[in-house]
Amino acid sequence: MPSITLSTRKSVHENAAIYYEEAKRCHSKAEGARKSIVETEKRIADLDKKIAAHQAAQLAKPAAKIRREKQWFEKFHHFITSDNTLVIAGGDAKQNELLVAKHLEAGDLFMHADIHGAPATIIKGGQSAPARSLEEAAQFSASYSSAWKSGLSSVDVYAVKPDQVSKHSHGEVVPKGGFMIKGEKKYFRSVKLGLRIGMREGIAIVEPESKASSDLAILIHAGGPKEKGDLAKELAKKLGCEMDELLQILPSGNGRIA
Repeated sequence: MPSITLSTRKSVHENAAIYYEEAKRCHSKAEGARKSIVETEKRIADLDKKIAAHQAAQLAKPAAKIRREKQWFEKFHHFITSDNTLVIAGGDAKQNELLVAKHLEAGDLFMHADIHGAPATIIKGGQSAPARSLEEAAQFSASYSSAWKSGLSSVDVYAVKPDQVSKHSHGEVVPKGGFMIKGEKKYFRSVKLGLRIGMREGIAIVEPESKASSDLAILIHAGGPKEKGDLAKELAKKLGCEMDELLQILPSGNGRIA
């Protein structure tokens, strides 16, 4: 039991008044404490709701795409043939120069459509590649040539060895992006233009129509009513990718979905 101290100098009523006032102060403090507890519990409940809402929003967000590190050849037009041979083609004069200067090696083949305005195309290890790989590479090279922009359905393509490719013609330097070819050329006649477009590992991919093992579903041909931008827009909707990604890999000129 708690003890009560009384003052002998004060009357009973005075002692009672002192404890009455003390009781009022304690009661007031207790009420304040109860209100603080209620307010704190309310703030905690509100905070719990905000945390739950934030977590739900985070879960609803699509998972961020994890981009793998790109290979050196992925800045060029490229594909892997049915026989696992790497084929690379320049996207402009600067890339043509870079490909030949830094990446054309002994054992490779240099390929070019027989038309003004075509990419320098390299078939890595092409001299020992099977005929199927060379045919696929020829179609790939043809499809990125000016034949596509001109709306042609086919064009001749030739292949030569690295030592037949030169930047000099009778002592004069060939214009940027162009090359002098010496000796005999191996021709692929009337190569049909055609490409397949699709997605692989979240990235837009292009391959020649003739690649039998391709899993890319959409086939495109040169000509038709759609300009490059309109074709890219239509393909972006079908594939669920960015339009800019397709603009980088589509040939210049009109095209159509076959």
